[in-house]
Amino acid sequence: NRTFIISPYFDDRESKVTRVIGIVHHEDVKQLYCWFCCQPNGKIYVSRAKIDVHSDRFGFPYGAADIVCLEPESCDPTHVSIHQSPQGNIDQLPRFEIKNRKAEAFSVDFTVCISAMFGNYNNVLQFIQSMEMYKILGVQKVMIYKNNCSHLMEKVLKFYMEEGTVEIIPWPIDSHFKVSSKWHFSMDAKDIGYYGQITALNDCVYRNMQRSKFVVLNDADEIILPLKHPDWKTMMSSLQEQNPGTGIFLFENHIFPETVSTHMFNISAWNTVPGVNILQHVHREPDRKEVFNPRKMIIDPRKVIQTSVHSVLRAYGNSVNVPMDVALIYHCRMPLQGNLPRESLIRDTSLWRYNSSLIMNVNKVLYQTIL
Repeated sequence: NRTFIISPYFDDRESKVTRVIGIVHHEDVKQLYCWFCCQPNGKIYVSRAKIDVHSDRFGFPYGAADIVCLEPESCDPTHVSIHQSPQGNIDQLPRFEIKNRKAEAFSVDFTVCISAMFGNYNNVLQFIQSMEMYKILGVQKVMIYKNNCSHLMEKVLKFYMEEGTVEIIPWPIDSHFKVSSKWHFSMDAKDIGYYGQITALNDCVYRNMQRSKFVVLNDADEIILPLKHPDWKTMMSSLQEQNPGTGIFLFENHIFPETVSTHMFNISAWNTVPGVNILQHVHREPDRKEVFNPRKMIIDPRKVIQTSVHSVLRAYGNSVNVPMDVALIYHCRMPLQGNLPRESLIRDTSLWRYNSSLIMNVNKVLYQTIL
């Protein structure tokens, strides 16, 4: 029925509702109902859903949606089914467990959400370097919405899962949609953009609402580098102190082109590993005033209602742009300004502050997984 359910979450920040993160066709889905099962008497309670398709579909017919239902006063349902009618037989419908029902103490300070891993992803060296940088900066959990990756990458993911750092959310979105690997419909006219990235990010925010103090929304080739603090914890407590009531912190993206390298840190053991060695890329492209520079975020998930990729759409409390002298996003990828001569790039070795622990940690992982 052109409606896809990811997961329901209990949300009592305004009233007692079940908020189901899903994907719907923005025109064709007109009405949906939540069927709650009340315990212990097993009574069925039906509530009409408010279907809130997120505003940033980027032209694609399907978009991330919140399917929001008021819960019955008299019970705390544990499961919900979604149906397009308030009557009928729901025996055949899947029942989804409503998460976040019980308030918990935070188990971690920082969780990174990576959405989505696809295209037979094989940038193994850079991925391990990012993971080890995240850990140095204070991350305890990395959630990866995984569509697919290479065989070698599977080995690395298995290592991080066993270590307890990585949690994989299977993301078989291409078995339900014609997915685009582009962000805008005009570039590739499919059902949904960029492997359903926006839906995955929203799910990740709610999934970590009660277990992580902060959630970091960025890609595997991006690292938020603090320039005034040794790690994220000290950086965030300072930023929160200066910006009371702020739950969304936006960091400037800076491209360090993988086409321009330095001969420093040419570590021979790493040369057999597929992927980019970030330590060799310390030249960044200059800012262009006339071009929108997308940001990535560290958020307090309890203050976010809906997020997009480079900003939040709806939130409680303020957003703040973090100045570049406090932190920047080190984003090592193909250049955006590929025609610039090397002398027009800015040499920025901030990453090297971490080189000794980074090299040691990366070697440890490589010898336990690949080498």
